Amino acid sequence: MSTATTTYFPDLEDIQKAASVIKEVAMVTPLVNSIRYSKRYGANILLKREDLQRVRSYKIRGAFNKISSLTQEELDKGVVCASAGNHAQGVAFACNHLQIEGTIYMPSVTPKQKVAQTQMFGGDYVKIILEGDTFDDSSKAAMQSCKVEGKTFVHPFEDPKTIEGQGTIGLEIFKQTDDPIDYVFVAIGGGGLASGLCGALRALSPKTKIIGVEPEGAPSMLTSMKNNKNTEILDIDKFIDGAAVQKVGDLNFEICKTYLSDMFTVPEGLVCQTILDLYNRDAIVVEPAGALTLAALEFYKDKIKGKNVVCIVSGSNNDITRTAEIKERALLYADLKHYFIVRFPQRAGALKQFVGEVLGPNDDITHFEYSKKSSRENGPAVVGIELKDKEDLNPLISRMKKLNFFGDYLNDKPDLFQFLV
Repeated sequence: MSTATTTYFPDLEDIQKAASVIKEVAMVTPLVNSIRYSKRYGANILLKREDLQRVRSYKIRGAFNKISSLTQEELDKGVVCASAGNHAQGVAFACNHLQIEGTIYMPSVTPKQKVAQTQMFGGDYVKIILEGDTFDDSSKAAMQSCKVEGKTFVHPFEDPKTIEGQGTIGLEIFKQTDDPIDYVFVAIGGGGLASGLCGALRALSPKTKIIGVEPEGAPSMLTSMKNNKNTEILDIDKFIDGAAVQKVGDLNFEICKTYLSDMFTVPEGLVCQTILDLYNRDAIVVEPAGALTLAALEFYKDKIKGKNVVCIVSGSNNDITRTAEIKERALLYADLKHYFIVRFPQRAGALKQFVGEVLGPNDDITHFEYSKKSSRENGPAVVGIELKDKEDLNPLISRMKKLNFFGDYLNDKPDLFQFLV
């Protein structure tokens, strides 16, 4: 049941109290200048490094503040939460630190690394249950468990104490720079962090524009704002799992629609390229949700020139086994990876001709599936080709057609393409 009310707004005094509560477990993360991004965009780009928290995300702030507010009777009964990973780790750490029992529901698709980390932080004090395909599925199961067992549900975003805990980031940002802050970019999943920032910065730095950023495949807050009511999206892309929810919190929606300066989405492919660039060029490891704010700068480059800009790097709980998919999505976004149905003549030398006369000098085959059909003149193959320059695509297709190899182009056929990527 929703606890939403249009009258709630995170108060600065409550956020300051939260800062006192969480200081025993949450570090004051650095606010550092990014030389590369500052040069790239002609602005002073500052990174709030929440990826450096002990649980490698900001979620420890809200989780610990909420659990610390419970009565002894509530603590004795234990707590329950649902999370795609980062909130789970925050709750697990809090349970272990306070030595209380916790049950953590996680989507069955949660990366194994996040499940393992959650168990490590919680130790013997937490039990993990994998339930459903999305956060929303896990959340429903967790809430039902609370009703049956009389335990307290620790919401990842729709709870005043959680929001106030996340708002402590805003206090730190304000104290860490003497220059006026023009923009703060914040990733939005359920909206807890953005809501907390609105509370802190509206009081401390009212001229600062807070910009919300969502994955293009999970635009729950943006859709809700366009509809002027909190709206559930049934079909979402779960790739950016830390910011992919079907419905934002009612409390969070009311705060964000009123106090955010702007709200927009960023393509998952651009987020993936940002992850790779941060690792290869800055030695910073981030998860997809953690890269959202930096990816968003590309869409705001004209507005931020000469400005002081803070990007919250929200987390670094990335699973190395996802690297291949991250690279694939980045290449697709950059128009450098393309999939075709290629019709190979069933004669000796056909593949050699394709490699020698169809592929360009910088083209590389990265995927090949072929089944020979003895009763046909041509045998279809699914071929993935990586280009060095996106301008090489049209000449490649022209050569395929001229030499009668072209069957179909799959990148713009999502129903087929989903089986490849």
